[in-house]
Amino acid sequence: MKLGFLYAGQGSQAVGMGKDLYETFPSFREVLDNAAPGFDVKKVSFEGPAEVLNETKYTQPCMVAFAVGMTKVLEEAGIRPVVAAGLSLGEYSALYASGVFTEQQVIDLVAYRGNAMQSAVQGRACKMIAVLGLEREKIYEGCKRINEQFSELCCEPANFNCPGQITVSGDAEAVDAAAEVMKELGAKRVLPVKVSGPFHTSLMKPAGDALAERFQQENFGEMQFPVIFNAVGRPMNREETIPGLLEKQVQTSVLFEDTIRYMAEQGIDAFVEIGPGKTLSKFVQKTVELPCYNVEKAEDIEALKAVLAGE
Repeated sequence: MKLGFLYAGQGSQAVGMGKDLYETFPSFREVLDNAAPGFDVKKVSFEGPAEVLNETKYTQPCMVAFAVGMTKVLEEAGIRPVVAAGLSLGEYSALYASGVFTEQQVIDLVAYRGNAMQSAVQGRACKMIAVLGLEREKIYEGCKRINEQFSELCCEPANFNCPGQITVSGDAEAVDAAAEVMKELGAKRVLPVKVSGPFHTSLMKPAGDALAERFQQENFGEMQFPVIFNAVGRPMNREETIPGLLEKQVQTSVLFEDTIRYMAEQGIDAFVEIGPGKTLSKFVQKTVELPCYNVEKAEDIEALKAVLAGE
């Protein structure tokens, strides 16, 4: 069976994530024992509290350590993808799986990224909303109206997750106004999203600049299988580079619906969502007619092995 791996992003984290995997699989345990991003990954992942785990600088290394450990466990079971992608932060895990980053390198990189993102808008009141049931063109129209009204503030589309679910982010005052405009334009619902910054908007340019500088010191391995990039919704072309796309990713919209469609068009048989929760599985269900198996706990791995064995 040809599998496409999808790696969860920030927002999927939950206190206790990975604890049963740590107790069950030596390779998973080794990853968390060796992770050293400047804090105790095991303690924050297993014990929280949620207010700490949900801080960007802690969330990102914890989520990627989980993803690295799970990737290793799946590989030991002979479960490998032919293509991969990740939602925002998850893109780094996909690049690890493809051989671009080493284990410690990817954890160090996302720790740096998390700090850069948190610092980019320190002290600035920001917000993100999920707009349901409104097409892309009207989202762009609504943001354009708000940016004309609040010329000093930012309001931009952040995530094109799946048909009918798009997030908008930026300065809190502008986003609050955008919520009303989106309803006027026909949105079915507008909901607040619990994130700690205006991710994937131009307000993240300082983080993009910091990453660009950091990437000059990094070695990037060759991809062993294609990774579909958030910023373009397709694989990298000859004119593009991995560091360039990662710099762009942090400060422009995530084209996740496009990513799912592209992967499906490559002839895969199923998606595998790696990470806590089933957010990406829901996006897949609303976008294409392919199964998506979530692996979060030890029992999920056994269930996936049974599916792949035809049981």
